Order: sequence, then structure tokens, then C-alpha cells
Amino acid sequence: MKNFKTVFSLSLLLLVAISSNAGSDRPTYEIHSMMIYNFVKYVQWPGYDSSQDFVIGVIGDDDVHKTLLGWYNGKIKGDKKFAVKKFNSAEEVTGCHIIYVGKKQGKAFETINQKIAGYPTLSITNGQGLGAKGSAINFRVVNNKLAFELNQKAVQKANLKVSSQLAAMAILI
Repeated sequence: MKNFKTVFSLSLLLLVAISSNAGSDRPTYEIHSMMIYNFVKYVQWPGYDSSQDFVIGVIGDDDVHKTLLGWYNGKIKGDKKFAVKKFNSAEEVTGCHIIYVGKKQGKAFETINQKIAGYPTLSITNGQGLGAKGSAINFRVVNNKLAFELNQKAVQKANLKVSSQLAAMAILI
């Protein structure tokens, strides 16, 4: 139990360090990719079957897709084997545990949000106002630092459970 607490605390510190470092030398798409991966540690998906791939879908950001694909596709972490998918249109979005909607597809978010309604899918966006429009997590810059909004109603609507530690780091909507 002590080792678990240590690992958990270190993971939490890593997430905080990454999220507060928008001005770093790392490109934003790499920071977003790391944060997306780290969010998985703080969210529970009901009925998740560990014999199936844990799917992270990406639409509207080729750099995030390529980074997630290179860093995490096929990797196993805990009981999850990651699979990264790229979608070219909102109509293609299906079968994801996480969907990341980049700025280029921000206008299609409402359509994407309707497609994932009723499924345990964590929506993560990078667009002004998308947290208030129903994204579970939305990246934004505050005081020159990368932060994220957490829309608790969107999380509940997706039937997901978010740890209090993640909520404590977020801008709650």
C-alpha cells in the first residue's frame, strides 16, 4: 500500500509539473499528449473490459495523434493496452474511451459530443468555451500556464468517475 501511495503521489506531481509548464521548451502537442495519458490514471470507466484495447481517438490535431501513436500505441499500463485512432471527420468518431478534439475540429465538437452521448467516453478538447459547451476536460492557458477545465456535469453524463485529486488541479465548471 505504501508503494502505491508513493507511485500515486509521484504521478500526481508529474501531472502538476506538466500542467504548469506551458512555457517550457516542449511543444504544446507533446504536453497535451502527456496530459491525456496521465488523465487515464485519474478516471474510472465503468464496465471497462481489460481484454479489449483502451482506445484514444484524436480528431483535428495531427501532431497530438502522431505523438500519442508513437509514445503510447500498443503500450500496456496497468490493466490497459492502449490503441490510438485518428478520425478525419465528426461522423467517423466511434468506439473510444477518450476522444481528443483539437482546435481544427472545435466547430464540430457539438456533433462529436452528440455521437458519444450515452457512452463512457471522456471528451478532451482544446478550444475556447468548449468546456462550457460540454467537454469533460478542456485545455486553456491561464497566466501563461497550461491549465484545464473539468466539466463535472459532462463527466457525470458520460458515467465516468474522476478522482478528487484531478478535480483539485482543475478549473471546475
